[in-house]
Amino acid sequence: MTNFHRSLVLGCSALALASCGADEIVSPGTGGDVIINNPPATATPTPTPTPTSTLVTPAAGCPTISDPVGLTDDNTISGPTGEYRVCTLPARFTTSSTLPYVEGLLYRINGRVDVGTDGGAADTGADTDVELTIEPGVILFSSGSGWLNVNRGNTIDANGTADRPIVFTSRDNVLGLNNANSSGQWGGVVLSGRAPVTDCIAPGATPGTTACERQVEGAAQPALFGGATVDDSSGSMSYVQIRYSGFVLSGDSELQALTTGGTGTGTQLSNIMSYNSSDDGVEFFGGQFNLRNLIVVGAEDDSLDTDTGVKVDMQNVIAIQRPGVGDTIIEADSSNGLEEDTPRQNTRISNATFIANSGTGDQAIRIRGFADYTIVNSILVDNEGSTPCLRIDNTETLNRAANAAIDEAGPVVFNSFALDCSVDFRDSSGGVTAAQIETRFNAGSNNDADFTNTLTMGFVNGSNEDGVAVFDPTGISSFFQLPTSIGAVYAGNDSWIQGWTCNSATVTFDAAVSDCTSLPVY
Repeated sequence: MTNFHRSLVLGCSALALASCGADEIVSPGTGGDVIINNPPATATPTPTPTPTSTLVTPAAGCPTISDPVGLTDDNTISGPTGEYRVCTLPARFTTSSTLPYVEGLLYRINGRVDVGTDGGAADTGADTDVELTIEPGVILFSSGSGWLNVNRGNTIDANGTADRPIVFTSRDNVLGLNNANSSGQWGGVVLSGRAPVTDCIAPGATPGTTACERQVEGAAQPALFGGATVDDSSGSMSYVQIRYSGFVLSGDSELQALTTGGTGTGTQLSNIMSYNSSDDGVEFFGGQFNLRNLIVVGAEDDSLDTDTGVKVDMQNVIAIQRPGVGDTIIEADSSNGLEEDTPRQNTRISNATFIANSGTGDQAIRIRGFADYTIVNSILVDNEGSTPCLRIDNTETLNRAANAAIDEAGPVVFNSFALDCSVDFRDSSGGVTAAQIETRFNAGSNNDADFTNTLTMGFVNGSNEDGVAVFDPTGISSFFQLPTSIGAVYAGNDSWIQGWTCNSATVTFDAAVSDCTSLPVY
């Protein structure tokens, strides 16, 4: 079994771990003068001291942005990587604005921060149309009940780059107080859109219509999503890390690193990393969109939670639990009396590497509530040796025939799916037996419930993974690309994780990036 507890080896001293990057590498010089033509001997020069990493120094002030309230200069904050100017965001952006990257500057999310004003479930022409643009390399931090909400009718443009990701994190992360098990230190990021959802808050409302809206979990004040606009856009996010999220906003409800609610097909999401969320890594409530290159590490509830009629295609997914922490890798939930509601959930995943480490969950994957679900070209490994791989509740989830007229894609589908668990299937709710789940699993092509993984680094394919025949997912969705192997990372598909991630005691992705307990320094 793969050991995730490895030493992080970087080309920097331990002191400089957080800030040693391409721009911080300093030539050590010659160590003295270069002597030409053999002049008379002189005293030995004082050796050049070994260079040390330069700590960040604070920016002179906060930039001017278009929003009339603007940024508030809240002095500075210091941590292991240096001292930063703190520029606090307005409680609500009322004008499209850009947060530029400024060396030595951090942006603070103080409490709930709204992008625009909610335009309602239908576009009546009264939208505020506010777009928040965040430049590559920007770091935003928060604490407690702070969270960012992109309201319906407004958008976010948060697109980092592979060498300069955008980082949403906690105040404790800035101060250098976190360890491998830190979590739940601020809220998270919420995209609220107008695409169809189920489980309406209004009694008697028809699911999937403009009358069907939902409230963001835990929000004390109204924060609504849902509508009937399938191609709605909440903007775009790429090369983004969201660290230490999941603060309980109210009651028993907490946010995830990334929550999408009624997010439509006009939204573009890729290269998203969720790290140490105290609830789910990501949770998708309804809507319809695609996501490529998703990493979830250390979620304390479910790594991927899909709910209330979401229709999402995902390719290249890594989900790794912290040892001894977490519930399921996947929870697909359309229950609570919503089984017959439409739109019906239809989640389709190609090329995932799922690593169950918790040893505390009842199953690694749980699909229920008549949800339509497809997993192909993937691998699931239980490193603890006690968690069953698959649970499927309700015979309708397991065996229901496809019926386009009532939005039913058919029974759960598995193709080219390898399971490395000591217990592969478990008896489930609704009278479903482990044997029936095994029969459904075996009905797919190239599935292997007796697989032995040969992963390296905990997520990179070895010979056994590359030996599994590939299922062509392009016939399922035009979003999918034809892979040459199963799993999320293999030869020819191994560069997408480089540069924009962070490392931890759970998993090391890239020796050239900082640990998640430290801020990156550019």
